Amino acid sequence: MPTWLVTGGAGFIGGNFVLGAVAQGVKVVNLDALTYAGNLDTLASLDSDPNHVFVQGDIGDPDLVGRLLAEHRPDAVINFAAESHVDRSIDGPAAFVQTNVVGTLSLLEKARDYWKALEPAARDAFRFLHVSTDEVYGTLGETGRFSETTPYAPNSPYSASKAASDHLVRAFHHTYGLPVLTTNCSNNYGPYHFPEKLIPLVIAKALAGEPLPVYGDGRQVRDWLFVRDHCDAIRTVLERGRVGETYNVGGNSEKQNIEVVKTICRLLDERRPREDGQPRESQIAFVADRPGHDRRYAIDASKLKNELGWEPKYTFERGIAETVDWYLDNQVWVQRVLDGSYRLERIGQG
Repeated sequence: MPTWLVTGGAGFIGGNFVLGAVAQGVKVVNLDALTYAGNLDTLASLDSDPNHVFVQGDIGDPDLVGRLLAEHRPDAVINFAAESHVDRSIDGPAAFVQTNVVGTLSLLEKARDYWKALEPAARDAFRFLHVSTDEVYGTLGETGRFSETTPYAPNSPYSASKAASDHLVRAFHHTYGLPVLTTNCSNNYGPYHFPEKLIPLVIAKALAGEPLPVYGDGRQVRDWLFVRDHCDAIRTVLERGRVGETYNVGGNSEKQNIEVVKTICRLLDERRPREDGQPRESQIAFVADRPGHDRRYAIDASKLKNELGWEPKYTFERGIAETVDWYLDNQVWVQRVLDGSYRLERIGQG
């Protein structure tokens, strides 16, 4: 049975990844600091599973990381741990540098030392997979897509911190030989998404009868990637990716933000109509755009398809319908999140 050290495994993407990995027979050592977006409710189904070992802690704690590596002897480290919300990075960039840059550096150093001490066969098989974002590439015009060779041009404190961590991962491969892999994904959505991000925020506010805040004119374009497709892509890269390479992961689903919001409104109107019979599109409220808001992202995932045979299984239409249904069926999970410090604010407007 393989053993993986997964960092940030109580967050949105990490939590979905851990659930899938354990279901497929992997032992997961899950290290998460349980900041505001970490949620053990996501992992409740694994409470009695011996193949899931949860440890609360920080990737920047070298003693803890070193102990976990020595005790559990993982075959791979998959790094999801990150401060990940652009809006929050605008309001407080220092935390993003601390976790995404300093924390990743500390994790890399401990992984390198552990890897160097392995027996030759285990050393050859070991992988360090770093999960990143398409936002490191900056913004696009009306045409074109980001490829793995697109120059980095981050425009927010969040994307700048992720760009720095990507460069550190690359450097540890070229300098020390650490067998790394990097994935840069487009916008994820799906079950267990923290409700400050666009899709779960709109669902929660629409159900509450509140205004649906849309930045600027709402015509910013994103490539939407269903989270289960993303997790499948990460497993594919981990198993078959070429060491030292970067792979872009996209959903082949470019949509304007306003299209996404209107789609959610329509799905909710069909499934849970308002008592007054009014369409939920009437709740849309355009708000001041956030500073440095990238206009368009789009991913060219052809390298992943051509080299490793992966492509997304979910269309946006299927994925968004399943997402809306999941939130309608899991309001207890949502309310437990909202019982914490987050109150459905739209932050990051400077």
